Order: sequence, then structure tokens, then C-alpha cells
Amino acid sequence: MLTPAEWEIVALSLRVALMAAVASLPLAVAAGWLLARRRFPGKAVLDALIHLPLVLPPVVVGYLLLVALGSQGTIGRVLGAAGIEFAFRWTGAALASAIMGFPLMVRAIRLSIEQVDRRLEQAAATLGASPWRVFRTITLPLAWPGVVAGAVLGFAKALGEFGATITFVSAIPGETLTIASAVYGLMQVPGGEAAIWRLAAVSLALSFGALLLSDWLVRRQRGNPAD
Repeated sequence: MLTPAEWEIVALSLRVALMAAVASLPLAVAAGWLLARRRFPGKAVLDALIHLPLVLPPVVVGYLLLVALGSQGTIGRVLGAAGIEFAFRWTGAALASAIMGFPLMVRAIRLSIEQVDRRLEQAAATLGASPWRVFRTITLPLAWPGVVAGAVLGFAKALGEFGATITFVSAIPGETLTIASAVYGLMQVPGGEAAIWRLAAVSLALSFGALLLSDWLVRRQRGNPAD
């Protein structure tokens, strides 16, 4: 059984991961559609920028966020004057996690949109449907399993994110102390093995369940959900 403090850590981790996935999903859908359906100058550059967090060390991402959005950063001062703060807040942990999981979401959504038959979209357009209506009534419903799969992948990535969040928001109990940062802190404490195993088991169960759900959705889209 988890202790009250450990339940608080799990609840905060779920809150951060859910916010990261939900908040970044609309932008991920837009980016996935843009890369799948449009040709434009600089498309390769945009694609590389979107996937950059996958190859950058997470601590670098966290440091860049701290420089830009910290209290002394240019953007951070402007946001601070408006009462919006990210550094050392749980919202900052969600932002860092969203950035790290964004490439996985975009990739899943892009692949799903690319599998939609363009002839259906073209037929709707010839009947007078606007581009927005074609997307809303044809593209998005057919690509929906991939969209959900992308959201689940983003959630799972956010749930286990450590490097970017620990650099940007630290590990403040009750505010930014997620499962990953708690496990790291417990490794420095004598006798923390039992708590590590409990939190690791919860993290494993949540992440494994999310990945199974994502895989099932992908197989459902391909027409073989029973594999």
C-alpha cells in the first residue's frame, strides 16, 4: 500500500501527465495534419524542429525553458507581469513534459492522417465542403484511433519524464515532485528502497497500460484488433 505522501506524488504525476497530453493535443493534431497534407517551403525544417526534443538531452530542454520562462527570462518576465508563472510550478512540469512528448504525438497522428484515403476528402471538397468541414467530418473521424493513440503516447511519456522537469521546476513536494523525481530523490536516501519499489510498480502499471491501449488502438485502425 502507498503512503499518503506517495499517493500525493502519484496524483500529481497523473495531473501533470494528463494536462500535458490534453493541452498539447490540438497543436499536435494541427502539426500532424500540416505535415501529412501540405507541401510548403521549410517543411523539412519544421519536421526537424518538432522532433528535436527526441534527440536533445532532456536537461538541455529544461535549461532552455528555465532561461526563457524563468523569472529572469525575457518571456518569463512578461508572463510574470500577467500573473502567469511556469518555473518551479506544476504547470511548468506539464509544459516540459508536453514538449518532450509532443514529437511522439505528432508522429502517431501524422501516420494516421496519411492512411486516410485522400479521394474521400477530394470527393467531399468537390461537393462543396470547406477545408475545415472536410477535416472535421472526414479526416478527423477516420484518423481518430491514431489521434487517441498519440494522446496516450504523450501521456505515457509525460508520466515518466524526468530530465526536463527536474531542471525546469525542480522537485518540490506537493508542487512538482512527480514519480520520476521522487524515485531519484529516494535513491539518495538510506532505506528508501521500499518506497522506490512501490512507486516503480505504480509507474510500470500506468505506463504499461497506456502503451497497451495505444497499441490496441493502432491495431484497431488497421483492422486487426484481436492480434
